[in-house]
Amino acid sequence: MSGLGLVGRRLGRPAAVLALLSALTATAGAEEEPAKQLFGAVTRPAALATQPIGSYAKGCIAGAVALPADGPTWQAMRLSRNRRWGHPELVSLLERLSADAKRIGWGKGILIGDLSQPRGGPMLTGHASHQIGLDADIWFQPMPDRRLSPEEREDKPFVSMLRKDQFLTVDSRRWTPVHARLVMQAASYPDVERVFVNPAIKKKLCDTWQGDRALLGKVRPVYGHDEHFHIRLHCPEGAANCKPQAKVAAGDGCDKSLAWWFTDEPWAKPKKDPDAKPVKPRQVMLDDLPKACRTVLLSPAVGGGAAPVEVAAERTATALSPAPEPADVPVPTPRPR
Repeated sequence: MSGLGLVGRRLGRPAAVLALLSALTATAGAEEEPAKQLFGAVTRPAALATQPIGSYAKGCIAGAVALPADGPTWQAMRLSRNRRWGHPELVSLLERLSADAKRIGWGKGILIGDLSQPRGGPMLTGHASHQIGLDADIWFQPMPDRRLSPEEREDKPFVSMLRKDQFLTVDSRRWTPVHARLVMQAASYPDVERVFVNPAIKKKLCDTWQGDRALLGKVRPVYGHDEHFHIRLHCPEGAANCKPQAKVAAGDGCDKSLAWWFTDEPWAKPKKDPDAKPVKPRQVMLDDLPKACRTVLLSPAVGGGAAPVEVAAERTATALSPAPEPADVPVPTPRPR
């Protein structure tokens, strides 16, 4: 068990937890803990002004707010992960998308997957990005006409939009024009910088989309996005410590840059120098992140005291309720539009 896991089990008082976490981070003990263990252990956001820090795949977020587990046109999934935190503008946009999804025929609304952890940063499992509160995953399944139980939200299987026998082909029995409208609706918002989908889905859109073709450039092909699509916002105005991504190239992206994904090159293993010494894989450590992320990690939690320490990987299968409940977490108000 990691040092932070022991903290979570042995210390109950928030002040004691903060003191020990501070001591660990200030000494060599924390330097031995990968950043994903440190950020994956805290369950509440830092009581700081909202600020995304660093880049989408190397950073953190101060003053994150929670997406409520339930809304009139959305339900959050996989609640035990505690990854429904983000910038207020992201939460506001998801609320808007959910209402627009219902309007265009996407059932009762949307199912929302991972945003970020309470303080962002690297995750124990899964994403390389989602670190600064500006990324969110939307399932390719509409919200049902009833509220799913916490257990159902944990166990509900993903549904791929691809054919099982043809990995790079969209399954026409599942993919519908409403799927396309939902993806392109997300791409239509000025705040959205990119929408990531599987290359086969991007090609399907290139071949069939009859709406504004200029928006197709925002839809970017990336493997691993066949069961959901991924929304990424621009760095908010005035967020000086947010590192933007390179701008999307001009055009609809339905060119040789898309064709590349259907060649063998994306799967080719890098050529190795036979004379080179083996390099041991290295974990991302706290010092690899922007310096301000140390402050974010050590700051008291919203609501007073320290953030409770609990390693996500050690949570039991029965710990399925929202963490914490919507009435107990900060939400953006007023919510920007």
